[in-house]
Amino acid sequence: MPEIKTLTVAEFHEALKAQGVSRNEDLAFICPICGTIQDATDLIAAGAGKTFDEVERYLGFSCVGRWTGSGPHKKGTEPGYGCDWTLGGLFALHKLEVVTEDGKCHPRFMPATKEQVQEHVASRWWRHSGRTKPSR
Repeated sequence: MPEIKTLTVAEFHEALKAQGVSRNEDLAFICPICGTIQDATDLIAAGAGKTFDEVERYLGFSCVGRWTGSGPHKKGTEPGYGCDWTLGGLFALHKLEVVTEDGKCHPRFMPATKEQVQEHVASRWWRHSGRTKPSR
């Protein structure tokens, strides 16, 4: 089992601020199972909700693949397509917990780095166009 990193709420917020985005919709997280970087815009495009407020509860907690029909992650599959993972299930395979002032631990996906967010936002043209993912 991987080591779980813990952050206070303030530290978690700092990690999000370090992404340097101007819109909450662009805050990005990495699914611990399939490695897919995703943000609220992806969740909205996938049908998880119509607004940031509607998808916020899934952001950093459930993989976008739950709404795209991706199914379970297949080991060795390149990240970027999502899977059906959520942190609300029986298995604890997350890498991050945010600890609130009352000492409760809340599992979360790891926040993406600033560089990962920039690449993710720049690739939005193909992700939400219905086109297939460009090869690397």
